Amino acid sequence: MVLGDSFVVWTIGFSCLLAFAFGATGTTLVPDEVNALGQIARRLGKTNWDFSVDPCSGQSGWKTLHPLKGSENAVTCNCSSDNTVCHVTSILLKSQGLPGVLPPELVKLPYLREIDFTRNYLNGTIPPEWGSTKLEIISLQANRLSGSIPKELGNITTLQQLVLDHNYFSGVLPPELGNLVNLQRLLLSSNNLTGQLPDRLSNLVSLKDFRVSDNKFSGKIPSTIGNWMKLKKLEMQASGFEGPIPSEISILENLTDIRISDINGPDTSFPSLGKMNLTTLMLKSCNIIGELPPYLAKMRQLTTLDLSFNKLSGQINSSFDSLSTVYYVILAANMLSGPVPLPMLETGRNIDLSYNNFTIGSSGVPDCQDQNVNLFRSSFRNSSVGAVPCLKSSQCPEKRLYKLHINCGGKEAEVNGNKYEADQAAGGPSKFFKGNLVLKDFNIMDEAGGAGKAVIKEFPTVNVTTDTLEIRFYWAGKGTQRIPSAGNYGPLVSAISVEANFPPPPDGKRTMSAGVVAGVVISIVGFIFLVLGFLWWRGCLCNKSTMNKDLIGLDVQTGSFTLRQIKDATNNFDDGNKIGQGGFGSVYKGLLSDGTLVAVKKLSSKSKQGNREFLNEIGMISALHHPHLVKIYGCCTEGNQLLLVYEYMENNSLARALFGPEECHLKLDWPTRYKICIGIARGLAYLHEESTLKIVHRDIKATNILLDKDLNPKISDFGLAKLDEEENTHISTRVAGTFGYMAPEYAMRGHLTDKADIYSFGIVALEIVSGKSNSGFRPEEDVYLLDWVHILKEKGALIDIVDPMLGSEFNEEQVVGMINVALLCTNPSASLRPAMSSVVSMLEGQVSIQEFASDASFCDENLSFKAAIRRYKQNQDQSISESQTQSMLIDGPWSGSTAAQDLYPTDLDSRYWDHRE
Repeated sequence: MVLGDSFVVWTIGFSCLLAFAFGATGTTLVPDEVNALGQIARRLGKTNWDFSVDPCSGQSGWKTLHPLKGSENAVTCNCSSDNTVCHVTSILLKSQGLPGVLPPELVKLPYLREIDFTRNYLNGTIPPEWGSTKLEIISLQANRLSGSIPKELGNITTLQQLVLDHNYFSGVLPPELGNLVNLQRLLLSSNNLTGQLPDRLSNLVSLKDFRVSDNKFSGKIPSTIGNWMKLKKLEMQASGFEGPIPSEISILENLTDIRISDINGPDTSFPSLGKMNLTTLMLKSCNIIGELPPYLAKMRQLTTLDLSFNKLSGQINSSFDSLSTVYYVILAANMLSGPVPLPMLETGRNIDLSYNNFTIGSSGVPDCQDQNVNLFRSSFRNSSVGAVPCLKSSQCPEKRLYKLHINCGGKEAEVNGNKYEADQAAGGPSKFFKGNLVLKDFNIMDEAGGAGKAVIKEFPTVNVTTDTLEIRFYWAGKGTQRIPSAGNYGPLVSAISVEANFPPPPDGKRTMSAGVVAGVVISIVGFIFLVLGFLWWRGCLCNKSTMNKDLIGLDVQTGSFTLRQIKDATNNFDDGNKIGQGGFGSVYKGLLSDGTLVAVKKLSSKSKQGNREFLNEIGMISALHHPHLVKIYGCCTEGNQLLLVYEYMENNSLARALFGPEECHLKLDWPTRYKICIGIARGLAYLHEESTLKIVHRDIKATNILLDKDLNPKISDFGLAKLDEEENTHISTRVAGTFGYMAPEYAMRGHLTDKADIYSFGIVALEIVSGKSNSGFRPEEDVYLLDWVHILKEKGALIDIVDPMLGSEFNEEQVVGMINVALLCTNPSASLRPAMSSVVSMLEGQVSIQEFASDASFCDENLSFKAAIRRYKQNQDQSISESQTQSMLIDGPWSGSTAAQDLYPTDLDSRYWDHRE
């Protein structure tokens, strides 16, 4: 039976079950809507809705009474006066970690008026079927949605809010959106939208909030915005539009917030905004000329004024004393002159007057201020010197070669009270050397290809003639994204190194200058530290204090547990709580005082490799947050213990579920297996392509895929993981991982890229389909599961590999598709393997699956690889005992030997399975 037939039978049975259960409990939601909610849950990846209770009851996952700030979980119903019939009216699922796609089945909820799926991991496109709904609010902010905005949304004439910002939507805006005459909020910022704004948007006469910042639009800002008489908020920062700002903006008297920046085009005069009660006015880099309009001084509600990077001239009139109450005044990079009103400097909170032509003196600009006032190069006097008196400077003797190295602190920094997080932004700063623009819109994220990577630029025309080299960065309106809410988007330049590209001229002197002496001393000290570092690496100097310092240096975002807390949770590491035994220690089940179930990995402090992997795993996992990655709660290094505390995974590992002892098998039906495979792919796509840190896991295998109580997969064990630090190349590294899952180029040559993980994923996918281990398929014949799949493909009999436990209850099209994807992932040539994002798209049916061209010589090509495995096994049997650290780990019939990094490792000689509940 194929999935479609199964689904019909399941739906009928599910409806009958619901009717019986809900009838007994007085449930009021109509059965059709209950069925629709079940379909919606599966699409979204929502797993904690309990259909044994009334969805309108607010119980068992249907509503969270006291959600965390920024999150929400609620299904709301509207019931009849006698409370006998209810209908779903809103579904709010904010920050729920949903990994799925948008459900077309919303059309089956005829009374639905609001959906809010803000801040999740939803991907795919907006279903055009939504066009037949009567929704009033659609909020999909901060997901991973892509494709074009469907024109069918223009049919939802009841729509009042359409919030699509911070996604990956592309293409032009459909003119049909102009049909939404009741629309009040249209938020499209931070996407990849192109083209011009459609003329029909002028029909949006109810619009109050319009945001299109950080896009790739073209053309002029349309004058038809003058039709939006109710508009209160207008944001067009770094949108791609050309100027000038249309004069029709002056009639929008209800505006309180205007943010426009980075518009190209001719010079333009200051727009007439005097009739508005503005609280925020940002017109940054808009080619505005002329003087500051007097009406600005009369805006008593103004809190933010940013007119930087324009061509404003003239003086700041004394009437602008009233601006002393404005929280932010940013007039940098203009041509303003004359004195600055002292009340502005004395009482202003955050003022930036840098790069102007103000006069200085008793009635002009003071040298230094106690407030947050930036006066750098703000006057004629300091425009010709190296630094204003507020700044520190160092003098360099002539005829010396000097280097400048500035370390700004790494991944995160706080500048002028603003917290910058390492994340993507729409653009970047421009660079000036000695007042000359040398780089515009420098995007360090694109240039470097990731966080923590250096970008080397040469500037051969820079000539230092005044003994002062000035390097200036400024943010010219880009980076307007507002996600995450914890701070501002970066990317932030975390370090600067300046070096001359010519040898120093000889000075004819043989005496050592103070600088040379200092250099020699520093070199000697550096050599000493190098020796000490080597000794530490060899384990000679490692102790508890250094471990603690290393943990502090990691800047991990996890909690810290005391040894007493962990002993209480595990009943003093009682053997009855042991759920695993590995080469570097044990894993225990624990119960914290707040009722949270945890898994505690206890590593041996005597193992140097264990220490390194311990630190590596904390550093990696603490920086990663995804629904398909195992969550780490914290660690403990007290009392010579190395302990990691993870979320507890009720269903152990995928290996145990598929090919563990028979009594421990889980009955995984085909939809569950397919869901598990897609979940693993999404987790790897996040590691390789979506997280700020691009990571190669190096040990993807069935024992490192854990299953929660709802059988959702989570990738675990990052002790061997490596940062993908080399752009467009590979890492040559010590081979570590598990044979049977290891890519040939990595196992044989140490050639490591993210394609090694993709190979391992392909093996795991085949194991999911077959229910058999790759290396344990036919060990007596030295035949791997992958070999057999190629043979079956040659025979046209791929279905023969399907796990017999499934019987005929599977979708043949999905099975064949998954096998073909697995074969693409295990291509002997790493360059021909698809990226994980492409794998996700193929498995989800968004793109067609490329046919794998089977090669009859495949097995011959892999003989050298398999011979290497045999040689390694022989050497291992001769020279390595079970208790020693191993750089390569060989899988046995289903579990193999156990790695230190396995969260739920398997020791076939222990009472592991007896202790599982």
